[in-house]
Amino acid sequence: MRASLIRLASSSPPLPLSVQQASVQLIPPIPLYRRLLRAHRTLPAEMRFMGDSYIKSEFRLTRSTDNPLHIIAFLSQWKLYLDELLSSTIDGQGIWRGRKLDTDSFEKLNKEQVGQLYELMHATKEVWKSTEQLEQEAQDAGIAQPLEGGRQ
Repeated sequence: MRASLIRLASSSPPLPLSVQQASVQLIPPIPLYRRLLRAHRTLPAEMRFMGDSYIKSEFRLTRSTDNPLHIIAFLSQWKLYLDELLSSTIDGQGIWRGRKLDTDSFEKLNKEQVGQLYELMHATKEVWKSTEQLEQEAQDAGIAQPLEGGRQ
């Protein structure tokens, strides 16, 4: 009996060595797509709209891809994004901290991806402005600021 238990234990796959390796396990495209859209429900409306439309367009564009390496890379990167999104949102309140793009990842991008990243950077700058920028624009437009008591 003992020899069979040892054989059974040796035939099981080894456990991942790190959390990152465990999170890279692939999810089929449709369940991954659904989980990504569900994870975006906790984001603010503007971020959710931008993220949902980006996910939909990316999945639509790669639907006809036949190269298994591209498919695996695509699914693994979206799975990493999902894991990061779920771990970065604070108490399901939609406050997403995000992270900076490291230089190794940036150097791996091709010219088209760099162009897309540049366009995304400008699109997000227009959507997300600091309170100082918003107050300055309001003052420039001549909109009166409310006083402390709520009266103008």
